[in-house]
Formats: sequence, structure tokens, C-alpha cells
Amino acid sequence: MPPRWPRKPDRNDPEFRKLDDRMNFAIHVAIAAAINSGLWFVHNLKATTWEWLPWLTASWTVVLLVHLIYIAAIANYTETPSKSA
Repeated sequence: MPPRWPRKPDRNDPEFRKLDDRMNFAIHVAIAAAINSGLWFVHNLKATTWEWLPWLTASWTVVLLVHLIYIAAIANYTETPSKSA
């Protein structure tokens, strides 16, 4: 059963922002894993000479680490003042 948010989703809610950022990170990791594993599978299966593949994997890993550092240590999940009209 998928997780349910107990109240109306709102980006001003710090708990919702934190959960949303973590779910976006999980999707980012899944996409990176799927694409990289597929590329490495084809690379090994066809015995290709893709010199750029290790660079792509290393670069994507660095981007994932930066994303993780941002959501774990830098992002500010305190209450934001609501905008009044």
C-alpha cells in the first residue's frame, strides 16, 4: 500500500518538503541505477570500447552525492512564513 499524507499537501509544510525532497532523491537514484546498469550491461555484453562510460558513471555518482548532501545537511526544513494576499 502506498504511503498516504495525512493532510493536504503543501510546500509550506516543512515535513512535506522534507518527504518530497527525499522521494525526489529516491527517484533520482533509481533512474541513475537503471540507466547506468543498462549501459554497463550492454558495454560488457557487446564488448564495446566506450571510454566515456566510466566518466558518466563517476559524474552521476558525484551528482547523487551532492544531492544527498543537500537534502541531508543543507536544506532548511523550518517553517516558512505563509503568503497573505
